[in-house]
Order: sequence, then structure tokens, then C-alpha cells
Amino acid sequence: MGTADVKDILGLAITKEQEAFDFYMDLARMMADKQVGDALEYIAGEEKKHKEFLINYREKGIGGAGLKPGTVVDYKIAEHLEAPEPKAGMEQKDVYLIAAHREKNAHEFYLALAAVHPDGEAKNVLLGMAEEELKHKEKMEYFYTNAAFPQTSGG
Repeated sequence: MGTADVKDILGLAITKEQEAFDFYMDLARMMADKQVGDALEYIAGEEKKHKEFLINYREKGIGGAGLKPGTVVDYKIAEHLEAPEPKAGMEQKDVYLIAAHREKNAHEFYLALAAVHPDGEAKNVLLGMAEEELKHKEKMEYFYTNAAFPQTSGG
């Protein structure tokens, strides 16, 4: 696989990260609840960091430092519940479910890209990005669970 192919793939990944950033910022602007808006802006910021990392990697060949896999709990909530349509005034849990679906798709996107690469640096970077998206999915599913099943005073 030539350098141009890797650069094309990284270009596609950069576009996906920009789309994710725009999506989360637009969704955050719809939210009346500041806590939900802040959570969405945080995830948007993470997507922006991914984009910057990928641009750096494409331009300078910087390795995958900081993208080492950690322990992630995949709650599989997005796999079992349909994502609602984004709209102003929707419930917190629905916002987090939409975000979890988006992160699930991003995770699968990076895994699919990695799968077609031979072992090496590009594959490792793509697997690292997949792991980052899975961490975001975990966070959104955690927020979803807390919003959908709030703790009561009874325990």
C-alpha cells in the first residue's frame, strides 16, 4: 500500500472527525439543559483532538503515542436501542443515545479501515482511533444509563 493510499484514508478519517465535531456542536446548541450541552461540547472537543492528531499524523508521520488501548466497558446499549431523531427539547437520555450510536459507528468505521491494512503503523493508528471512539461510546452509554435510570433516594 502506497503513501497516497494511507493519506487518502487519513483524509477520509479527518472528514469524519470534522463531521462528528459539527454534529455534536449543533446538537449542543439545541439543548436547553446546560449539563447535556456541556457533555456534548466535551465530546465535540475530543473529536476535534482526533482530527488534529490525524492531520499531524498525515503531515508529519507522528506515531500513535497516547493512543494505547485502555480497559473499556462496552455496555452494548446502542446495539439494542434505536437512535431517536435529534430535535430541540428532547430528553437527556435520547441525546446520549444518539451520541452513543454515532460513537458506535465511528468505532466500526476505524475497525473496518484497520482490517484492510497490513500490520504496521497505519493499522496501529486506526486501531487506536477505534479504541478512542469506543471510550466515547462507553461514556455516552454511562450518561444514558444515569439519565434513563436515575438514582432515587431509596437507593
